[in-house]
Amino acid sequence: MSSWTRWHGPAMARLWGFCWLVVGFWRAALACPASCRCSASRIWCSDPSPGIVAFPRLEPNSADPENITEIYIANQKRLEIINEDDVEAYAGLKNLTIVDSGLKFVAHKAFLKNSNLQHINFTRNKLTSLSRKHFRHLDLSELILVGNPFTCSCDIMWIKTLQETKSSPETQDLYCLNESSKNIPLANLQIPNCGLPSANLAAPNLTVEEGKSITLSCSVAGDPVPNLYWDVGNLVSKHMNETSHTQGSLRITNISSDDSGKQISCVAENLVGEDQDSVNLTVHFAPTITFLESPTSDHHWCIPFTVKGNPKPALQWFYNGAILNESKYICTKIHVTNHTEYHGCLQLDNPTHMNNGDYKLVAKNEYGKDEKQISAHFMGWPGIDDGANPNYPDVIYEDYGTAANDIGDTTNRSNEIPSTDVADKSGREHLSVYAVVVIASVVGFCLLVMLFLLKLARHSKFGMKDFSWFGFGKVKSRQGVGPASVISNDDDSASPLHHISNGSNTPSSSEGGPDAVIIGMTKIPVIENPQYFGITNSQLKPDTWPRGSPKTA
Repeated sequence: MSSWTRWHGPAMARLWGFCWLVVGFWRAALACPASCRCSASRIWCSDPSPGIVAFPRLEPNSADPENITEIYIANQKRLEIINEDDVEAYAGLKNLTIVDSGLKFVAHKAFLKNSNLQHINFTRNKLTSLSRKHFRHLDLSELILVGNPFTCSCDIMWIKTLQETKSSPETQDLYCLNESSKNIPLANLQIPNCGLPSANLAAPNLTVEEGKSITLSCSVAGDPVPNLYWDVGNLVSKHMNETSHTQGSLRITNISSDDSGKQISCVAENLVGEDQDSVNLTVHFAPTITFLESPTSDHHWCIPFTVKGNPKPALQWFYNGAILNESKYICTKIHVTNHTEYHGCLQLDNPTHMNNGDYKLVAKNEYGKDEKQISAHFMGWPGIDDGANPNYPDVIYEDYGTAANDIGDTTNRSNEIPSTDVADKSGREHLSVYAVVVIASVVGFCLLVMLFLLKLARHSKFGMKDFSWFGFGKVKSRQGVGPASVISNDDDSASPLHHISNGSNTPSSSEGGPDAVIIGMTKIPVIENPQYFGITNSQLKPDTWPRGSPKTA
């Protein structure tokens, strides 16, 4: 059982993977030419015996040749030619090296389908001439041609020009053989009537209206006489060109707004190099609202839109048929500008049910206008289900004379124009409600405190005991005034009126009756309620009377 588990677990998976790797190398080896070694992405051909006589090609049943990124060939004296179809299968090729070999000729279209080529090394071969047409469509970072017996002619002057114009400070020691078979440094080569061409584009004002037509003219000059051709890129509008020797014309009809901003070039090319003259096409057209959607909620609410137009259109929003004057709470924001296309939104800060309604966008420039409308629902009415309410508030936005917003400045910041933003009014209403609630809460709290104090006062006669914390303590008789009732705060008192004087030798002691309390010089009659205190005068402790005071029977 353990043996079965061992051969059907991770070990088995690793074994199968190794087997497939071996099979892959075996298949690549079978498809690889003699004197070469191959892998999934590279081909090496460096063995001089028996060597190769043609550019190496993989067999049809081999690994995909598009995955080959590097080909290295060395010491192949019998390899002399690269034909047009030899390299086209290696579409992913980036590095091509052929050194110390017998290469003499490279076809003009040999690298036409190898747009990924970046490095070419043809060191120490038998090349006597090489045209720039082989490489003009490639974005090469390195082209090494050292050690080739070039013939001094106009055909290789482009190599000298390339050496002079490339940004790298490193230069190659290149030579050519003149008629006397003498090596001349390529940097010193001078060939009569062999120079770079020139192109001159005679273009009228290229600012045209959509649907119109225009004709461009170009002339070229140079020796050798250059060829003229037009580079229009991905021009959408219908166009046709005519060329006669050194003159050419290009006619564009029914110009489309999609071609605004496109570049058109006239190119002159000869053996030495090329030159071009270019112009940019500007198309004016009426605005078009290509996108307007219902509001979406993110950090703010946004009604997204896309507008095309040139010149840039002015934007104006309407709310329920009336002009919407923008403020800091509701304003137009442009997020992305793509030449003549503008992507943005109408941004609303915390909208409420008061902002529900129909929003219409009008885009206008000197060539026309366009408008679109959507219905927006931000919040349900208070007390009503949050579904869409067709009866929008009859809120009218008056026109204060504010100019329509231009895309370049989309927010009305004027302090002189009163804001009619509903969200602003709603915010002030909410603030007022909060203030009323706070005031009512404070007043209610004060009333509760007063009721609590009154409740305590009813359960304490005159509130004397319970309000000792207000400053009422023990009240003692003054010297020389005579006996007086003592109001005590002692804990063992059965009544807040612990001692009651029934007689006194003061003139006022008999005026208040037998039951009275003397506070200071004032005698206050008191009638106790047994239901409050639960005791009578007979229950008062006799030993609590003050010394020297008369006792009642």
